[in-house]
Amino acid sequence: MDQTISVTVNGRSYDRSVEPRLLLSDFIRHELGLTGTHVGCEHGVCGACTVLLDGVAVRSCLLFAVQANGRDVSTVEGLDGGTQTLHPIQHGFWERHGLQCGFCTPGILMSLVPFLQENPNPTEEEIRDLLSGNICRCTGYQKIVEAVQLGARLIQEKSS
Repeated sequence: MDQTISVTVNGRSYDRSVEPRLLLSDFIRHELGLTGTHVGCEHGVCGACTVLLDGVAVRSCLLFAVQANGRDVSTVEGLDGGTQTLHPIQHGFWERHGLQCGFCTPGILMSLVPFLQENPNPTEEEIRDLLSGNICRCTGYQKIVEAVQLGARLIQEKSS
């Protein structure tokens, strides 16, 4: 039996009737058409499906859509805050060539948002520790680390 949920995604409210076993990742992609949230392993290991749930980075393939009822979800499509400009983290990835195929990138970006809020000036070791939760099969992570360092600097410049 379907359940009705009310969820805010990227600042927009949605009311939908969903099956109780529908994964949050599938809800985001198939019900809302926000395909930036990628599904890789479907076991919470690769990090490609990472979104923010009430500001906390979570694996959307491990949660049911009904668990997001009454909550706030942010996806990579909402990073710009509606400004249609690159978020500083996205700019860092663009400037430092921090991606190749791009499949892992949305999950990495969403993992970085709360990380950089809590740690605005991370060391390379701290960045690499965070990135250990996101699998990238194309890069050697060095360009991603450089992109995060630049993104962190751009965030600091923007806030001062």
